[in-house]
Amino acid sequence: MMSDSQEATSPVAGIGGPAACVSKVELRVSCRSLLDRDTLNKSDPCVMLMVQNQGQWTELDRTEVIKSNLNPVFAKVLMLDYYFEEVQKLRFEVYDIHGTHSIGTRDDDFLGGVECTLGQIVAQKKMVKPLLLKYGKYAGKSTITIHAEEISGNNGYVELSFCAKKLDDKDLFSKSDPFLEIYRINDDGTEQLVHRTEVIKNNLNPVWEPFKVSLISLCSCDDERKLKCLVWDYDSRGKHDFIGEFYTNFKEMQKISSGNKVSVRHSAIHWRLISVILHRVYSFLDYIMGGCQIHFTVAIDFTASNGDPRNSCSLHYINPYQPNEYLKALIAVGEICQDYDSDKRFSALGFGARIPPNYEVSHDFAINFNPEDDECEEIQGVVEAYQNCLPKIQLYGPTNVAPIISRIAKLAAGKEPIKDASLYHILLILTDGVVTDMADTREAIVRASYQPMSIIIVGVGNADFTDMEILDGDDGVLRSPKGEPVLRDIVQFVPFRDFKTASPAALAKCVLAEVPKQVVEYFSHKAIPPINPVLNSTPNSIANTPE
Repeated sequence: MMSDSQEATSPVAGIGGPAACVSKVELRVSCRSLLDRDTLNKSDPCVMLMVQNQGQWTELDRTEVIKSNLNPVFAKVLMLDYYFEEVQKLRFEVYDIHGTHSIGTRDDDFLGGVECTLGQIVAQKKMVKPLLLKYGKYAGKSTITIHAEEISGNNGYVELSFCAKKLDDKDLFSKSDPFLEIYRINDDGTEQLVHRTEVIKNNLNPVWEPFKVSLISLCSCDDERKLKCLVWDYDSRGKHDFIGEFYTNFKEMQKISSGNKVSVRHSAIHWRLISVILHRVYSFLDYIMGGCQIHFTVAIDFTASNGDPRNSCSLHYINPYQPNEYLKALIAVGEICQDYDSDKRFSALGFGARIPPNYEVSHDFAINFNPEDDECEEIQGVVEAYQNCLPKIQLYGPTNVAPIISRIAKLAAGKEPIKDASLYHILLILTDGVVTDMADTREAIVRASYQPMSIIIVGVGNADFTDMEILDGDDGVLRSPKGEPVLRDIVQFVPFRDFKTASPAALAKCVLAEVPKQVVEYFSHKAIPPINPVLNSTPNSIANTPE
C-alpha cells in the first residue's frame, strides 16, 4: 500500500536522465578597432541585435552605449531562446550614437555589421568576425567578438540520505515503522510533496535509502526555500501516527553536520543528513559548447520506383527552376547540421542502383564514386555530387537500408570504446518506397541504438509508408526480429508530402526536434560528460558518517 502511494506521488522517477533540451542562450559582445566617425573625440558605439523572421529583419535587443571607445566591451547581455532544429539567422549592427539612444540614419553612423546563425555561435562558443560595411566592404580592421553561454533552468539533481535517532515509539507491541515525507513550501504558502521514503519496519533509529530529486522539484532552484519534513509511523490502514516534523532548506542541508537536534510539536527528533551529493545534469548545449561535433551523412534512394530521372514525372528529375523533393529535404536538414561540423565535410551515400564500372547493384555506395572518401565539401558539394551521379547510374532495387545503417553504426562505434563526447552522427535517409529488408533494418536499428547516432527518414513521394511509422517507434518500442528492444529511440520518420506547402524550415524543425534529446540520452547513459564542461558543473559532495 505504501509503495503504491509513493509511486503515485513521488516525482523522482526518472530523475538523473537528460535535462530539457529547450534552452536560453546569453550573448556577450565586444568590438575591436572600430572606425572613428567623430571629429573631436572617438565614436560612441552601440550594438543592435537583429533577428530574421520570414525574410524580414527586426530588432530584438541592443547593448548600452559606451562613450568615446573604439574597443568597447559591452555589459548588456543579449538573451535568446535556442532551438537546434531551426536556422536562427542573426545580424549584429554597430552604430555610432549621437546624443540620444536612437540609431542614426546617416551612413557615417554605421560602423559595420555581420550576419551569422545562433547555431554557429554556440558551436564555436566564441566567434570573432570582421565587420562589414555596405556592399561587403571591410570596415578597416574592425572585428566583433560574440561569446555564448547557456542559461538553463535545470541546475541538476541532488542525492540525499536521511537518518533519525531515538524516535518516539507509537506502537504498543513493537517499535514504530517510520517513514519520512519532504514538502516544498511554495511562494503562495501551499505545500508540494517532493519525496516520500520507504517504510523501515520496527526501528526507532532508521537510516532511509538515498534518493535522487531534481533541484527544480526540491526547491525550485532556490536554495533558501523552506522545506517541511514530516516523520510518520506507518499504518497499513492509512492512519499513520505523527511522530514529528522539522524545517530546513537546501542551503542548510549543504552545511549540516552530524548530531543536529530539531524541536518538533510532540517531542524532539534527532535527525541527520548522512550525505548530500549534487550532480550536474548536462544539456545538449553543454555537449555542443564543450566541443562535440555532429557528423552529417545523407543516404539517397536510387531504386527504379523513383522513375527515370530524364522524365519530368520522376522524383529524381532535375528541374532547373525548382529543386526536387530529395534536394529540398537534403538542403533543409543539411543547412542546420552544417553549423555543428567544423570541417563542413559531409558523407553522401546511395542505395538501390547499378553503379559503374560493372553496373552491379549496390546498397551502399559513395555518390561521388570515391570509395576511399565519401565526403563532399559543404551541403552544396553534396547537391552537386547528387546531380552528377544521376546520369551515371541505373536505378534498380530493391529498397534495402540496413547496409547503410550498419555502416554508420560501425563508424560511430569506432575502433576503441567511446570515452568522450567528441562526436555524434546523424544519418538522413531519403527514400520513396517501402523498405524491403525490414527484418534486417529493425536489427540494424537496435544495434545502432547503442551508438552515438540518430536516424532521420524522410519519405519522398506518395508511397505507403506504414512500415516507416513502425521504425519510428512512437507508438511502441521498436524490437529486433528476436524481440530485443532498442536501447533508446533514435529514429524519426516524416513523410515529405505533409510539408509540400510548408517552408523547408518547417520540415527541418519537425525531423530534427528529437535530436538534442537523443544526443543527451546517449552520453547520459554512458555517463560521459562534455569534453570541456563549464567550471560550475563539477559535482559537489558533502558527506557525514553516521554514528
